[in-house]
Amino acid sequence: MNKRPFFQQPCRLCGRHEGWDGLCDGCRAMLPTLHGPLCPVCAEPQPHALPPGVVCGRCQRRLPAFDALFAPYRYDYPLAELLHHYKYGKALGDGALLASLLAGFAHHKQGSADLVVPVPLAKERLAERGFNQCDALALALADIMKSVFSPKLCWRKRNTPAQARLDLTARRRNLDDAFGVESRLDGLCVAIVDDVASSGSTLSALAFSLKKQGAKRVEAWALARAVSPKT
Repeated sequence: MNKRPFFQQPCRLCGRHEGWDGLCDGCRAMLPTLHGPLCPVCAEPQPHALPPGVVCGRCQRRLPAFDALFAPYRYDYPLAELLHHYKYGKALGDGALLASLLAGFAHHKQGSADLVVPVPLAKERLAERGFNQCDALALALADIMKSVFSPKLCWRKRNTPAQARLDLTARRRNLDDAFGVESRLDGLCVAIVDDVASSGSTLSALAFSLKKQGAKRVEAWALARAVSPKT
């Protein structure tokens, strides 16, 4: 009798088939890959191919503090549902699956950093949610990069209003001096990790604080990129 491999488990999406790390082949194929051409800084998809090294119009008007953003997927069905269930349904079992998706992407990209930092939650939001959804992603990234996982390096100084409710200008103002950094980082490369990147304001604000403490390069890594509609 054939035994099931220990790494095979029922698919977290369809529940009907088994697959590696909790996704069957059919549902894995449905994940919304982030296709190019992409801005080399913020990873926003562009309607036309940009010449090598030329950033998008938004980044030309205002460069984010991070040096580059990397994300394997668009924030869309069915990944959006998995992330929502993980964050707000406290489906901690989905964390390992989501972390494996980001780690596989980082392995393909051959990413590297000295330190890997999850975007911190405010104390109030951490108490409400019970966990920081970015920790599992950052830990997996640190493992694949053979870097130091640093969950205590940064903290959020205040409980800022949810970014999703604000326009771009308000998002930036909302995060002014929102993060603290525990120690000097002179000459180090830091990877900061979020579950979803939308405007990039949170990642940019954290990167700015890290660079004030001497970080030479700050890369932003996210599992999903919310894509602005093109009209």
